[in-house]
Amino acid sequence: MSLSDSSGLPDSPASAGRAPARPAFTGKPWWPWLRRCVIGLFFTLVGYLLVSQARGLEWDKVLSSLQDYPLGAVWGAVALAAASYGLYSCFDLLGRHYTGHRLPALTVMRLTFVSYAFNLNLGSVVGGIAFRYRLYSRLGLALGTITRIMTFSMLANWIGYLLLAGLVFSLQPPALPPHWKIDTAQLRLIGFVLLALALAYLGACAFSRQRAFSVRGHDLDLPSLRLAGLQLAMGAGNWLLMSGIVFILLQHRIDFFSVASVLLVAAIAGVITHIPGNLGVLEAVFIALLSHRMPQHELLAGLVAYRVVYFLVPLVIAAAVYLMMETSAKKAVRTAG
Repeated sequence: MSLSDSSGLPDSPASAGRAPARPAFTGKPWWPWLRRCVIGLFFTLVGYLLVSQARGLEWDKVLSSLQDYPLGAVWGAVALAAASYGLYSCFDLLGRHYTGHRLPALTVMRLTFVSYAFNLNLGSVVGGIAFRYRLYSRLGLALGTITRIMTFSMLANWIGYLLLAGLVFSLQPPALPPHWKIDTAQLRLIGFVLLALALAYLGACAFSRQRAFSVRGHDLDLPSLRLAGLQLAMGAGNWLLMSGIVFILLQHRIDFFSVASVLLVAAIAGVITHIPGNLGVLEAVFIALLSHRMPQHELLAGLVAYRVVYFLVPLVIAAAVYLMMETSAKKAVRTAG
């Protein structure tokens, strides 16, 4: 599913930047204060959870575990991380096929890699959105086309998540702590709902006679069943690769199914908190759900290694690639001038 302007006219900054109508209560003078109070309370609760978990850890043992980490596990994780970034870098190629733009495939993959690395570390607004708009616009794409590519790529990621999380939560949900507000049975029910949503998307792409839906001046276009299937397969495949990285770095001491289910739970927790890089939230969820199966310091050591392999190292590489892309764009502008 992608976005396009329903007028059929070329994109313009004015139409692309037009904000959708907001609910009336958001214009009330008390709304900003209420919003800040709710957000502040939520982050206070998250901070309390992180601090309470951190105080119970033996940090000297964590550092010792990292120093003695097996090299084979590290290289296995690096190989899966490279495969994951390679797969995600192909997400925007789906958008390239759908929108019909003619930027070179390698250029699109480099741009998607940079966007994904910054997205993981700095959040979707900076990485997933801002970087795509800047880099694609400098390469000559219209704002509407960029929006369609970005929407299609993000949809691939989260439709794949719905499919995988639906299967995992419905078939073998993780055992949740007793003080959590939902239990395993409720999580299983959530899994069936997520799976139904993913299958409903496939069904709509396969059988819907109406292929375009207008929402606030934009058309939501359904892709073909083949393209939607690729979205689901690539999105779910990337989540499986990420789970495999954590599984290897925990040295196979916790079964893959459990690792994948906890990672999927942590991903939603990270989306809710809006903390860049899911910093601290990932660790808190893993410790809360798996510390009874593995010593906390060893569990945390594996997650620290995961951050280095999957977040920090790719960010350094992406920063270098981004600088090269900016330099090339400036040279092209000077040559054209």
